Amino acid sequence: MTNPSKHVVVTGGGTGVGAAIAQAFAEADFKVSIIGRREEPLQQISAKTGAAYAVGDVTDRASIDHALDKLRAQNGPITIAIANAGAALSKPFSAMSQADMSSMLDINVTGVFNVWQACLADMRDEKWGRMLAVASTASLKGYPYVSGYCAAKHGVLGLTRAVSLEMAKNNITVNAVCPGFVETPMLEASIENIVEKTGMSAQAAQDSLMAGNPMKRFIQPNEVADTLLWLASTGAASVNGQAISINGGEI
Repeated sequence: MTNPSKHVVVTGGGTGVGAAIAQAFAEADFKVSIIGRREEPLQQISAKTGAAYAVGDVTDRASIDHALDKLRAQNGPITIAIANAGAALSKPFSAMSQADMSSMLDINVTGVFNVWQACLADMRDEKWGRMLAVASTASLKGYPYVSGYCAAKHGVLGLTRAVSLEMAKNNITVNAVCPGFVETPMLEASIENIVEKTGMSAQAAQDSLMAGNPMKRFIQPNEVADTLLWLASTGAASVNGQAISINGGEI
């Protein structure tokens, strides 16, 4: 697959799923750019994949605009925007503060809004585009102790469905992927948190998180990346406004 004219930007591109997405698109000959808040992991993925990179914070529109301008100067107009950056806070609902809730909405929903909207003009000019979000099974059902995260990820899916209807006439599709628990550093941190708060062993904590997946395993980052690669292809030209579950049949 050769895609010399397709420039893909991936937020949260320095680690975990974002790094796997950058790798998959680079191997498929897209022009790849990655954005993140920390320069060191971005540099490492850039050296590995050849991706351009820029430091930016998805919750800050001015920061994202500045980063995208830098990346356009290297790779041209952006035709595929993958909003992958996100974060999860584990806390009982009764213990959550307004700041906790705002932080979940800022990074997980406003971050998607900022990136997609900042890339829209390029896609309209090119008369082709893909707006993609890495959501979660938490977009589709509730989980205890992550109410803010679930609310935010449900918001991502609502945004996806609404924007897809507005963009369809412009040859721009808008979709979300909804993975279950993905084996990444963020998941490792969640397991450590469970161990610390419950006294479970690490294996018991892992088993508890795997229990909802009929395959009894964690999702792999490359599985998410390959699904996004398909959504960016011509074969997915009529797939629009969808939430693609990657969860072993959990939902």
